Amino acid sequence: MIGSDGFASKVLTSRQKAAIVVGYLLAEGSDLDLSRLPQTAQAALAQEIAIMGIVDRETRDCVIMEFCDQLESVGLSFPDSIDGALALLEGHLSDATTSRLRRMAALSGISDPWERIASLPAESLAELVRVEAVEIAAVMFSNLPVPRAAEVFKLIDPELARQIAYAMSLTGGIDAAALRRIGLALVQAADTLPQPASRGGPVEKVGAILNVSQSATRDSVLAGLADDDADFAESVRRTIFTWANIPARIDPRDVPRFVREVEGTALTRALAGARGDDLPTVDFILGALSTRMADTLREEIETLGKVPASDAEAAMSEVVATIRRLEGEGEIILIPVGADQDTDEEPAP
Repeated sequence: MIGSDGFASKVLTSRQKAAIVVGYLLAEGSDLDLSRLPQTAQAALAQEIAIMGIVDRETRDCVIMEFCDQLESVGLSFPDSIDGALALLEGHLSDATTSRLRRMAALSGISDPWERIASLPAESLAELVRVEAVEIAAVMFSNLPVPRAAEVFKLIDPELARQIAYAMSLTGGIDAAALRRIGLALVQAADTLPQPASRGGPVEKVGAILNVSQSATRDSVLAGLADDDADFAESVRRTIFTWANIPARIDPRDVPRFVREVEGTALTRALAGARGDDLPTVDFILGALSTRMADTLREEIETLGKVPASDAEAAMSEVVATIRRLEGEGEIILIPVGADQDTDEEPAP
C-alpha cells in the first residue's frame, strides 16, 4: 500500500502524483479529456496507473492538496502550441498573419498538418481535390473526419468522387512519414488557392444574421423568403445552426467537449428552459453525457425551476456560440445537413 508508512507521500514521483490526481478525478465522475496530452505522456500515465495498487487516504489527500496549491499559485496559463496561441488571439490578428503562422508551424514540424487541413473550409478542400492527383485526394479523404469528408464529396463532380472512392481502397498502407509529407504538400497547396475578397456570399451573410436573431424573427424572415425565392430560402436554412439543430448536426461524442466549454450556468438554464421543438436537444445532450454528469445536470435543472423564455433563449444562444467557436477552432466539425448520423455508440457510463 502506498503511504502506509506515513512518509511515502513525500517521496512520490511526479508521475505517481499525476496518477493519483487523475484516478481521484475519474473516481469523482470528472470527464477528463486526456487525448490532448502527448502520446508519450498518455502512455506513461497509463503505465503508472497500472502499477499503483492501493493508496491510503492520507497520502491521497496530501497529493490532492499539493495539486490544488499549485493550481492556486498559477497567475496566467498560456497555450503550449501555435494553434492554441492563434485561438487565444482570434479576432486580433489579420487573416494573412494567421495563415502564415499556421503554415510555418506545419512546415517546421510544430503542429500536425492534417489538423490544419481538417479545419479548412469545405470549398477550399473541394478545390484542392480538383487540382491534386486522384491518389493524393484519396489520402486526404482517408484522413478527414467523416462528416467533413461527406461535406466535401457533395461539392465535387460525381465521376471524380467515384475515382477517389476507388483510390481510397489502394492507399491504406502509407507510413507516418509519408503521410506527413503529403499533409505538408497539401497545406502548401492550400495556401496558393485564391482567397475571396470578402467572406461568404448572400446566403452565408443572411444565414449568419438569422443565426443570432430571435427565433420569432428568424422564422418570420425564413417564411417570407420562402414566398419570394424558395431555393434561396432553403440555401439560407441550411447555413443556420440553432439549439434545435444540435441533435442532427453534432456527433454525440462531441457533446462532452462543448459542455465543458460552456461558461457558468448557461447550459443548465438552456436545458431547463427548453420547450416544444427545443426539448429533443435536452434528451440528446443528457443522453450523450456520462450517467453521473447527466444526473448532476438533472438535479441542477430541478433546483433552478422555471426559466423565463427570454433567459432560456439567451442561454441557448450562448451554447450555440460556444459550439460555433469550437467549430472555428477545428475542435468540432458540424455534420452536414441531411447526412446520416451514427447513433449506435452508447455514452460512457
